[in-house]
Amino acid sequence: ILYNHLASVEQIKKPVLHLAVEKTRSKGTMLVRSASSMMNSSLYRNIKCVTSSVSHQRVLSSCMSSSALSDMEGRHFLSTDELSNAELRGLLDLAKRFKSIYGKESAVDRATAPKPLIGHSVSMIFQKRSTRTRVSTETGMNLLGGQSLFLGPSDIQLGVNESMKDTALVLSRFNTSILARVFGHDDVVELAKHATVPVINALSHLHHPLQTLADLMVLEEHFGDLNGKTVGWVGDGNNIIHDLMIGSVKLGMNVRIATPSGYECDSNILALTKDLAVENGVDVFETTVADEAAKGSDVLATDTWVSMGQEDEYKKRVADFEGYQVNSALMKKANPGAVFLHCLPRHPEEVSDTVFYSDASLVFPEAENRMWTVMAVMAAQAGKTDV
Repeated sequence: ILYNHLASVEQIKKPVLHLAVEKTRSKGTMLVRSASSMMNSSLYRNIKCVTSSVSHQRVLSSCMSSSALSDMEGRHFLSTDELSNAELRGLLDLAKRFKSIYGKESAVDRATAPKPLIGHSVSMIFQKRSTRTRVSTETGMNLLGGQSLFLGPSDIQLGVNESMKDTALVLSRFNTSILARVFGHDDVVELAKHATVPVINALSHLHHPLQTLADLMVLEEHFGDLNGKTVGWVGDGNNIIHDLMIGSVKLGMNVRIATPSGYECDSNILALTKDLAVENGVDVFETTVADEAAKGSDVLATDTWVSMGQEDEYKKRVADFEGYQVNSALMKKANPGAVFLHCLPRHPEEVSDTVFYSDASLVFPEAENRMWTVMAVMAAQAGKTDV
């Protein structure tokens, strides 16, 4: 079965395809090894699959995701548009593999599970506080065998008594990667410009790529193949939708966006998304009417109307977003079986309790997937994807 499925991949020629499958009984894993030279060695690194029997589809997926992610080693990750479609696919597959190994439903003991990032460490710069980003990164790095260091506004001189350049150069000498949650996107770009280790954008005013990975992962877990599905956005044209719309079209989904006048998506990012939509054969639709974005959608997503640093605009923003709450009436405008996403924390004006705590809401598995996906990114940047 392995032979037939791997041989069906276009790059592989049967004369050089030889696989030896050895069961490692002590750990209950299957080790698939290449027993002779392969045409593309990066595609056939050793792969341990935590399963009681060999699943040829899973082995093939593991091979392909490792190959797709080979170019991410040592590379920064600042926005979803930096990923090729194959890299996006590879990160999602790797995140799912980590979840199957380290997740609470796994039969694998976390204490004895693989630790591919032993000796690695990540500095986590937080200009903006966060529950999910900090906990997911610290826990995820620990599961992979590495260490994380939290650097809040009171812990670091970033941009105050020490320049971004100097901070990047110093941290690069201590750590193997840097994760930064910042206000302005220029800050994370500046860090990446001078860092000699990979930088991860954990949020900036323009992009939130880690959130998009978690969103797409939970949608695949719920729906399976997302090709042809439609994502509806109802809310502010902010960093969340910027990356979500890019990732969605890369996976073959249509996007419908409703924002109030004056709160539209960044024009450059929107133009890029529309170009990607043409390449991937899907549509991007814009409106100022929430009902129109919900119509025909399989997913309804929103975010806070008042981001951190915008507190002084609270009253005006709440008034401007009147009619944009995701409630039962709006969900009924979407396709049957539509689901709801929110990156959290949420406020009642954005989504009703009836929707937020309903069976249609995926917000809590979505939040959990923040860990599996950041683990995938850190592992890919370290070149440690064979787990």
